[in-house]
Amino acid sequence: MGKINLAEGVKLKSILSKRIHELTDEMQRSAFVLVEKGRKPAQGPRTMEDIERELEQVRKDSRTLDRLIYRANIDHTIEADGEEMPIVEAIELATQLRAKAMQYKTFAQANKEEIQYGYAEGTVIYRIATFDPEDYRKKAEEAERRAHKLSNAINAKNYSVILDFDDSAYF
Repeated sequence: MGKINLAEGVKLKSILSKRIHELTDEMQRSAFVLVEKGRKPAQGPRTMEDIERELEQVRKDSRTLDRLIYRANIDHTIEADGEEMPIVEAIELATQLRAKAMQYKTFAQANKEEIQYGYAEGTVIYRIATFDPEDYRKKAEEAERRAHKLSNAINAKNYSVILDFDDSAYF
């Protein structure tokens, strides 16, 4: 059996998903033809059975690759913020850090104080931030920096983890 690294497996998973979509579309196009009455339908370049057989193989390979990727993401760890964590947890942490950075950037763009119009006649209403926007700008930068660092560690690990998968049918 062939071997690929985890990074190649992740890329191949995307390729297999696209191929499944293409084969499903091909089946839809090949399923019916329009012909004049009394004429024999022309056979396309591939039969429905040929397409279906290839589709089933790609689906099987996709499931196998999923299992191998999931297992590798659980079994292999990276160091992040001074602790070892499974790749799957590191991926989720990086996602959470990016979400945190986006939220903090929103707060960083706020005005410390601004007049609110249309709330009351004759009374001036202010919207006052209960935080320092500059602090949140710094927090956003730090969260983004941590997410990038973590993503780099995940990518590096993905090139060192080897999966038992034969990709010769696709490359």
